[in-house]
Amino acid sequence: MWRLWAKALGEKASPNDREADKVAFIRTAIILCYVVTNIFIVAGVIRHW
Repeated sequence: MWRLWAKALGEKASPNDREADKVAFIRTAIILCYVVTNIFIVAGVIRHW
């Protein structure tokens, strides 16, 4: 499952697997920040609707 998720994040960042995994974790954290931010934005819009 991790391999598929890492491929979905984009091109492999490095030929070294350990380094590529670290980059994939950073990309995952960025996506999670985007999702949380969007949830708060939508919740605010729904609350004031």
